[in-house]
This record gives sequence, C-alpha cells and structure tokens, in this order.
Amino acid sequence: MVRDHFSTRLFKFVAAGLIVAAITLFFRRVVHANATTVALALLLSIFIVSTVWGLAVSVFMSIVAMLAFNYFFLPPVGTFTIADPQNWVALFAFLVVAVVSSRFSSRVREEADVAAARRHEIERLYAFSQKLLESGNVIRLLNRIPADIVNVFGVGAAALFLAEKEKVYHSGPAIPQLDVERLKAVLARDEPMIDPAAGLCFVIVRLGVRPIGSLGISGAVLSRQTLEALGTLIAIAMERARAVEQLGQTEAAREGERLRTALLDSVTHNLRTPLTSIKASVTSLLSGSALNESQRKELLVIINEESDRLNRMVGEASEMAQLDTGEVKLRLTAHPIQEVIAAALDDCRALLAGRDVQVLVAENLPPVDVDLPRAKEVLVHLLENAHQYSPAGQPITISAEANQRNVVTSVADRGNGIDDGDLGLIFDKFYRGQDQRYLVQGTGMGLPIAKAIVEAHGGSMSVTTQLGRGSVFSFTLPAAQATRASS
Repeated sequence: MVRDHFSTRLFKFVAAGLIVAAITLFFRRVVHANATTVALALLLSIFIVSTVWGLAVSVFMSIVAMLAFNYFFLPPVGTFTIADPQNWVALFAFLVVAVVSSRFSSRVREEADVAAARRHEIERLYAFSQKLLESGNVIRLLNRIPADIVNVFGVGAAALFLAEKEKVYHSGPAIPQLDVERLKAVLARDEPMIDPAAGLCFVIVRLGVRPIGSLGISGAVLSRQTLEALGTLIAIAMERARAVEQLGQTEAAREGERLRTALLDSVTHNLRTPLTSIKASVTSLLSGSALNESQRKELLVIINEESDRLNRMVGEASEMAQLDTGEVKLRLTAHPIQEVIAAALDDCRALLAGRDVQVLVAENLPPVDVDLPRAKEVLVHLLENAHQYSPAGQPITISAEANQRNVVTSVADRGNGIDDGDLGLIFDKFYRGQDQRYLVQGTGMGLPIAKAIVEAHGGSMSVTTQLGRGSVFSFTLPAAQATRASS
C-alpha cells in the first residue's frame, strides 16, 4: 500500500514536469509568443495542478516552470543567465505568484473537501436520526442502532454498551476490539477515544451531562464531532422511545379504566334491570300467593321478555368480541341496496309500528358487495337507535346515493342531536350519551357493532348532528363493480 502511494506521488510530479515541457515546446515550436503570454500560460497550468494535486506538486511545478521560463524565454535564450536586471524582477515575481496562487488554490481545495466531508456527515447524521424515529419500542430500538450505524455510515461494525442494563448490542458477530471490557473502560474514562491506525473509535453516550453508555465503531474513523453527535442522538432516541412506551401504557391504562367503568355502568343499569324483573316475577310465582291465570301469564310474559333482553345483551357483547378479533367471516355477494333496506325494515316492523319511515333511494345505484345478514344488521342498529332517541310521531328518513365507487346509506332522525362532548365517543363500546343513559334502555353496543361490520366490508361510518334538529348516521359500502375491478 505504501509502495502504491509512492508510485502515485511520483506520477504526479513527473506529470507536472511533462506539462511544463509540453507548454514550453508548444510556444517554442508551434506558436511564437512573447514572454508575458508564456508566463500566463505557465501560471494557469500551475493553478490547475494545485487545485487537482495539491500544494507540493504545484510548488515543484512552479520551480520547474521558472527554470524553463528563464532558459527558453528570457534573454539570453539558452542559458540561465539574465541580461536585463528587470527580468530578474519578472522572474522573481513569476515564482512568487506561482507559489502563492498554488497555496491559495490548494487551501481552497482543502476547505472544499472539508466542507464536502462535513456536508456528507451531516446528511448521514440526518439519515441516522430518521431511522431512530422509526421505532417507539426501546428494546427494538437498541437492537437496531448498531446495524443502522453500519448501514448509514458505511463502517465495519458497531457495538453499543448500556451501563444500566450491563449489556452490549452488536451490529453482527461480536468483534474482539469492541468487547464489553473495552467499552466499559471507555465509559469509565468518560472521554472519546479515536485510534486511526486500528480503525477504531469510541464515544460516550450521554443524556444531558450524565453518561449512560458507550458506543464503539470499527472499520472506519469518524470525526470527533460526528461521534459526539451520534452519542447525543442515541441518548435522545432512547429517552424518546421510553417516553412513547410510557405514554402508550398510560393511555392503555386510561382506556382500560374507561371501558371498565362503562362496562360496570352498563351492567349496573342495564343488566340488573331485567334480572330484577325476572327475580321479582319468579318470586311472585313461587310465593304461593293466590294468583289468577291472567296474573300468572303476565308474570311469565315478563320473564320471557326480560330473558330475551338478557340474551340479546350477551349476544351483542359476544358479537363485538368476535368482530374485534376478526373472527367473523363475511360471505360477500352483490345485492341492491334496496334489498338491504327492505330486509332491515322487515326486521323492525314491530318496533317501528306507528312511526313514519321515509325511504329515498337514488335511481340507477350500483349493487353493493355485502354479506346480506350483516349489512341488514347495520341498518337495524341504526333504525333502533333513531327510534329510541326520536320523539314519538317524528319521522325517520332512510336515503341512499352513489359517491364515487361507494354507495352511501344514511339514517336521519328528528331527535335532540348529540352533544359535542359525546360526539367523539359515540362509537365507543358501552358508551351512551350522558343525558340519555338512564332514560333509554340499551348496552351502548349497537353503534360499535354497526361500525365494526361496515369496516369489515371495507366501508366507513360517520355521524353529523345538530342540537335540537336531530342526527344523521351514514355508512359507505363498496359498489360491486369497484370491488371486482380492484380485485
């Protein structure tokens, strides 16, 4: 390797001498020009060589050019003697200008190389920081960091040691130069270490001013500034990932507590009601008190109705669990939306008896790819919801229209509308409006089930509301043609 470097350096010096010889030969044999033109041509070539090959080669070329300029172009030509004293000044000026311009050119080149290297390091640091943001899990982040350093910075290997865990994370197979003892020693000294000869560099990973570990890199030597930036980025990324994990755990605990409270509320105020009715009816029947046939039948009807109500509540909870886990398999076939609406209205005939239901369906709607019983269930839940929250005598409107590749079906009521505080929670499990939960029977599962079924079909559900004017629940289902085209 040393021999190759010497050969390269020798080639540059020889090439510089040949360039001077070529310029001299050109102006002696091809184009006859005055001494000033020759001097400018030589200076230009020296400036270019200093920019490309550095100061040492350009200084050598300046001396050779001065000697050639003196011998071939200053009288008496053919000797190194200078007859006119003014030519001494010109020759000296030529040498000074050549050396100074070489120095300036070389310095500009060095600064440009340094700037390019810094820009490249900044780009790599930015790319590395982007990779650090990809993971919000601390363990996954720690396992990825060494490999990301190798990929982004093009080094041979990397190892990260954390004092808190007493563990080393490697980018690949363990390397003796990056063993745990050496990483611990660097952390104990609390200062970076760079060994260009061995191609090793170590840096402290600090969180603020507190050292929390050390980073070792082999196969390439990075600048001290880049190493310190790496240590800082890693510490910040670890702290961020830890904060994200804690936030997620806190949110999960808060959500779990909210669902638990909602479930207890549902059990307390909804499941207890039918149980109380059943218990009272059975107690009356078993008490042996004199009951006529009409009274006994009435108590049995209560037991039957409340049992059905309990069975439905348990069924809704079971169905929601299946939808959450994706266990429900849909059997999709093409059906006109009118067929879905008709099936839902048929199921709700007894419930909606005496209430005006208006159906407005646009013409020439494409069929939708749906599981008919499930799609009907969505509309049944929306109709029941509209019936429960609408005053008696107010109409319910069902409408359907095309929207790009979907068919949008809406159920509008004339109820009191939904408060802003409830609007963001209206599709949550077990949730019912603050003002209605004790006035209207139900478990708060109808809308979440409907939304889950629609999303399983590839659609979406939304609600628009106006206090005192009512609410409109809408859901989209993919048109059959669009579904087949995409598949």
